[in-house]
Amino acid sequence: MQKQETLDNNSYNNKEMLKQVGVVAGPIAIQSLIGSSLNLVDNLMVGGLGELALNAVGVSVQIYFIFWMIIFGFSSGSATFMSQFFGAGDQGNIRKTAGFAFSVAFSVGVVFFLAATFFPEYILRVFTRYPEVIEAGVPYVRTGAPCFLLVAMTQPMSMMLRTTQQTDKPLYASVIALCTNTFLNYCLIYGNFGMPEMGIKGAALATVFARILEASIMGFFIFVKDNPVKGPIKEYFSYNRKLAGRIMNNSLPTTINETMWGLGTSLYVAAFARIGITAGAAIQASNTINNLFCMCAFSIGDAVLILVGQKLGEGKLDYAYKMTRNLIRLGLIVGIVMGGLVVLFGKPILSLFDFTPEGAEAAWLILIVYGSTMWIDVYNGLIITGVLRCGGDTKFAMFAEVGTVWLIGVPVAFITSLKLGWPIYLAVLAVRSETAVKAIVVTFRYKSRKWLKNVIGGL
Repeated sequence: MQKQETLDNNSYNNKEMLKQVGVVAGPIAIQSLIGSSLNLVDNLMVGGLGELALNAVGVSVQIYFIFWMIIFGFSSGSATFMSQFFGAGDQGNIRKTAGFAFSVAFSVGVVFFLAATFFPEYILRVFTRYPEVIEAGVPYVRTGAPCFLLVAMTQPMSMMLRTTQQTDKPLYASVIALCTNTFLNYCLIYGNFGMPEMGIKGAALATVFARILEASIMGFFIFVKDNPVKGPIKEYFSYNRKLAGRIMNNSLPTTINETMWGLGTSLYVAAFARIGITAGAAIQASNTINNLFCMCAFSIGDAVLILVGQKLGEGKLDYAYKMTRNLIRLGLIVGIVMGGLVVLFGKPILSLFDFTPEGAEAAWLILIVYGSTMWIDVYNGLIITGVLRCGGDTKFAMFAEVGTVWLIGVPVAFITSLKLGWPIYLAVLAVRSETAVKAIVVTFRYKSRKWLKNVIGGL
C-alpha cells in the first residue's frame, strides 16, 4: 500500500490537477454565478420599486440566508462521507448518506416553513426597527415560505451529484431556474403580460415557482434517468445507526458552524440596517454584487472538498496534502482576480439600482472594501469548507469560524454602527478584521496536518 501511494505521489502533476479542478469547479462556479445572478436580478427588479422595497427584501432574505446556512452546513458535513465513499467506489453508502441528509434537511425545512408562514413579523423584528420595512417584508416572507421545503430537497441532491463528479446536472437545473425566475419576476412584480402586479410579493412567488422547477429537474436526473447513484427509494433511507451517528458527529459541527456564521453575518446586516433605510439598502445591494463574484471564487473550496476527499477515501494522504497546497495557491489567485472585478464592475452595476446619490456612494465604498479583502475570504473558505472538512476536522473549523465572527465581528459591527456612529463603509471595514484573525488561526491548523483523516474506515 505504501509503495503504491509513493508511486501515485510521484506521478502527481499540476496539469492533471488543473484538469480535475476545471471539470469539478467549473460547473460549480457557473452554478454559483447563476445563483448570485438570480439574487441580483431579484434585487434589481425590486430595487425599481425604491429603497424601502429593496431594504424590505434585504431584511426578509436574512431568514432564508440563515436557513440556507443550516442546510448547507449539514450537507457539507455529509459531503465529506459522499466524496470519500465515491473515492472508495461505494455507491450504496453514498445513497444512504444522501438519504440521511435529506431526512435531516427536510425536518429543518418544515420548522422554518411554519415559522415563516405564521410568524413572519416576529422574525423581521430581529433584523429591523422600522415598522414600514416590516410591513413591506411580511408578504415576501410568507409567500416565499415553500422555498424552505424545496431547498431542503434540492441541496442534498445537488451535493450528491457534485461529490460524484456530476457537477453539470445541478448546473442545468440552475440555468432553467434562473431563466424562469427572471421571466416571472418581470411578469409578477410589475404586472407584465397580463399578469397581476404584485410588487415584492410577486418576487417571492416567482422564486417559489423557480425552486419547484429546480427540484423537479434534479429529481429527474437522480431518480428517473440512468445514474450511477440511482437506486430504490427505500435504499436511500436504509441507513443504520452507526452510519447516521458518524455523519451526525461530522455534520453537527459544520451545521453549528454555518448556522452561527449565518446568524452572525445576519447580525452585521441588522446592525448596519439600523443606521438608516438608505444604509440598509446600500449594504443589501453591495452584498448582492459582492456575492456575484465571491461565490464563483468559493467554487475552488468545493473542488477541494470533493477532489481531496476522494483521495483521502482512497487512503492517499500525502497526495491529498500536495493537492491542497496547489489548490490553495490557485484559490488565492482567483480571489485576487475576483476582488479586482468587484472594484472594476461594481459602480456600473450599482448604476442599475434606483439609488439616491447618498445610497449609491455608500454602496460603492462598501464594494471597494469587499473587493480589496476578497482574497482573505477565499483563503479562509478554502481552508475551512474545503481542506478541514474534507478530512473530517469539522470541530476545529467550527471553533475558528464561530469564534472570530461572534467574538470579533458581531461586537465590532454594533459598536461602530450604533455606539460610535461611523459611516457604514468604515463600519464594514472594521468588521473585516475578523477575517484576518481567522486566516492566522486556520493557517496553523492546516500546516499541522491534523486534518488528514479517512472518516469512512469501518463502515
